[in-house]
Amino acid sequence: MYGDLGLRLIRDSKRTLSLPALPPPQLTLIRQILQEITILDQSASNILQSLPSLTSIQQDFPSEACAILIHHLCMRRNRRCLLAYQRLRADRIDDMTWGGGDIKGLLSPEEEEYARGYSLLVAGLKGRWTDVELGGSLEPPRDLYVEVRVLKDAGEIQTEYGYPLSVSNDILTIKSHYTYEE
Repeated sequence: MYGDLGLRLIRDSKRTLSLPALPPPQLTLIRQILQEITILDQSASNILQSLPSLTSIQQDFPSEACAILIHHLCMRRNRRCLLAYQRLRADRIDDMTWGGGDIKGLLSPEEEEYARGYSLLVAGLKGRWTDVELGGSLEPPRDLYVEVRVLKDAGEIQTEYGYPLSVSNDILTIKSHYTYEE
């Protein structure tokens, strides 16, 4: 049935969302989908060539018009499935690049080239603004202040606004942007 391979590719890509690393790309399935698209295109072209006149195809040849429409819709659906699969993999590579730079999983040569280029772009962007952490969480903090337990006496620390902050063996309540997680 037309479109079953595309559906299988989408189901497989949905399954990979929960995995910590990218599985190898489904190259054989992608090739089969591309072959199906080629076969559908050739079939639609053959139907069009067999018709004597294309001026009133819907009235004179309704079954052929329906077949051409079905072939065209199946080709478009398969193409959308392929593009969604590639977009999902590219988004996972982007997330891994922003998350820590380590890209876990098996990539195709094209995806490796994409990951290398994207990593260079991200490194260039992060390198310009060293005082701003661009790789941090995008979710806002729940509280403006955070409790921090000081394990080692550090004396007095000056904050970015010039206010001194006494750091001794105690529990401090400080603004959350003074702290960061690694």
